[in-house]
Amino acid sequence: MLEKQIEAHLTKRVKALGGVAYKFTSPAHKGVSDRIVCLPNGSTWFVELKTEGGRLSPLQKVFAADMVRMNQKYVCLWSKEDVESWLQQNA
Repeated sequence: MLEKQIEAHLTKRVKALGGVAYKFTSPAHKGVSDRIVCLPNGSTWFVELKTEGGRLSPLQKVFAADMVRMNQKYVCLWSKEDVESWLQQNA
């Protein structure tokens, strides 16, 4: 499965729940997460999407560590099943 398919699934499912999955790009800061997801329960997440077998780049690992250090909600999802499981736990 392609990363863009997982990302499209995330976006569709979040919208169906009443949330928004903003595409996130930051030219001045490489390694930022793919999406900022705002869920209807008031929680906001930085979401990285990868294919199974994919890996985080060194800059993506730094970004993830920074988010954890600052007590932000960060998750890396590797499949449509991961998206579903994450939404069940957090939406």
